[in-house]
Amino acid sequence: MASRVSILLSCLIFFMVIQTMVPVSDGLRVGYYKRTRTCPKAESIVKSVVRKFVRRDPGLGAGLIRMFFHDCFVRGCDGSILLDPSPLNPNPEKLSIPNNPSLRGFEVIDAAKAALENACPGVVSCADIIAFAARDASYFLGRISYRIPSGRYDGRISVNAEALANLPAPFFNLTQLKASFSSKGLSDLDLVTLSGAHSIGRSHCSSFTSRLYPTIDPTLNQGFGAFLRKKCPQNSTIDRVVPLDFVTRNILDKQYYNNVKKLTALFFSDWSLLTSSATFNLVDQFSKVPGLFEANFGKSMVNMGNVGVKSKGQGEIRTSCRAVL
Repeated sequence: MASRVSILLSCLIFFMVIQTMVPVSDGLRVGYYKRTRTCPKAESIVKSVVRKFVRRDPGLGAGLIRMFFHDCFVRGCDGSILLDPSPLNPNPEKLSIPNNPSLRGFEVIDAAKAALENACPGVVSCADIIAFAARDASYFLGRISYRIPSGRYDGRISVNAEALANLPAPFFNLTQLKASFSSKGLSDLDLVTLSGAHSIGRSHCSSFTSRLYPTIDPTLNQGFGAFLRKKCPQNSTIDRVVPLDFVTRNILDKQYYNNVKKLTALFFSDWSLLTSSATFNLVDQFSKVPGLFEANFGKSMVNMGNVGVKSKGQGEIRTSCRAVL
């Protein structure tokens, strides 16, 4: 009986994937730079750069996936996360609390952009580079393969306060998480699937110490909480970092969902996925069915990549990802 229920739930999830796929935004096409013959090797150039960096430091791959998320949730997928402070804009997104100092991978984007400018000057947007890099990092860290449409233009505006207002926080409950994703046109399935990126990367202790002190939160495994207290001492003058997943820390896989079920995921927002039957069932199925998370992750990354895409009239192609033209 249990196996029949598992099969039915898996079929339901597959149906949900088909029903909730966000249509590809106008102007975006798979293989855009090859189809338009403007930079046929663009994606392979980015992949080569990402491979080099991730081999040296897998944490940078996790940073690139997170960067894609943080870019798309603020003003859409337009590369605004990459802009440095300037006299005209001293407080861009990258200096906001959710991004500074934790967001990693800017040097990877710089290297990819330099290689692309050498091969195809003024053609490939920084927004597309982030999308390609996140896709490639997903492959190198989890052998998750998917095709990402491209043809985005870069935004010209980056505002510190908008990052804090738009990015879901680690202390969000499920209602807040669902509202955040829904505001971007993303489904509950996308929410649970993209949360699986917490299988890789690291977190500063300050993002979850409210669950450790003064008492260990009952939503956290008490033994795991005691372990985390040793990693993150109370009133420490240093905001230390720990892996998001202590089991398979450099592998993008379904282990995250096992952690959520065992109450050994770091964030309150992770535990929140257990608080409705619909999201609990998704967590349960992702933890049990081989390949289900991986199949859905690529689809949800594509869906997220369609958020707030800029057209030619709304954006530009930067020659440096750190500054507007």
